[in-house]
Amino acid sequence: MIKILVADDQELIRSSIKIILDANPRFQVTATVANGEEVLDAIEKERPDIILMDVRMPKMDGTVCTKYVKSKYPEIKVIILTTFDDDNFIFSALKYGASGYLLKGVSSEQLYHAIETVYQGGAMINPNIAEKVFKLFSKMAQSNYAINVDAQDTEDFSENEWRVIVQVGLGLSNKEIAAKLFLSEGTVRNYISAILNQLGLRDRTQLAIWAVQTGVTSRDFGVKDD
Repeated sequence: MIKILVADDQELIRSSIKIILDANPRFQVTATVANGEEVLDAIEKERPDIILMDVRMPKMDGTVCTKYVKSKYPEIKVIILTTFDDDNFIFSALKYGASGYLLKGVSSEQLYHAIETVYQGGAMINPNIAEKVFKLFSKMAQSNYAINVDAQDTEDFSENEWRVIVQVGLGLSNKEIAAKLFLSEGTVRNYISAILNQLGLRDRTQLAIWAVQTGVTSRDFGVKDD
């Protein structure tokens, strides 16, 4: 059972999302709240596995709330679910540790898939904005949001691990990486988990930024573009 907290300032949307999620026996909506402050209060009462977070909310918006959640509860996954595909919102959400960014027009099946993917440690970006992600990673890499790792920690990476790192840096999902490298999604997940642990990084967003910063995404590890 995946425990989910829904945060949106519109009651109708909160109720609708709850109905959609409650229809899936894999999910349990533990609470619905109207702003970021209520998110933090709800987490204290019952720790969710995933938060579906709107961006524009009163008192504390979704991006700021994501920053607080990920700093205090790094194990909790955050999916931004919003009507906005503004670059600044996407940039902030990924920078602060969101694992997903979806537009509210997604189908129930797409929402289910996103929750399952993020719960298993993957990332999910709405197809309509996925093309922006690599540019955003580049922007983040060029800003003062630097990711530093010990060079010695990269010395033992296998060629396959480097290939996975490149694809993460290019913004690909686990499913896309698996197809491109002819691996199973489970193997890709295991690679990414091991890589994050080896480098001491919080999540795949930090890994992607580091890959862009250090030029790894431009190196040739034998993977041909389609």
